[in-house]
Amino acid sequence: MEEARAVLERLERIEALDRAGAGPPELLVELRTLLEEAGAWSRTEGGDAGGRAVDGLRSALAHDMIAV
Repeated sequence: MEEARAVLERLERIEALDRAGAGPPELLVELRTLLEEAGAWSRTEGGDAGGRAVDGLRSALAHDMIAV
């Protein structure tokens, strides 16, 4: 349950930074941290769908496919 809470708190932080006009570098750091937290949540919860979602996010970040 800690992992899920960390993901939700990170999402709230990202939203707050976005509302405050944070720049791409700041948001990218938060998105990468979110990715790691989502990975931990996926490993804890188990299941292939969560793992595939995290892998997809990781791939998108690695290829700069996510607009920040």
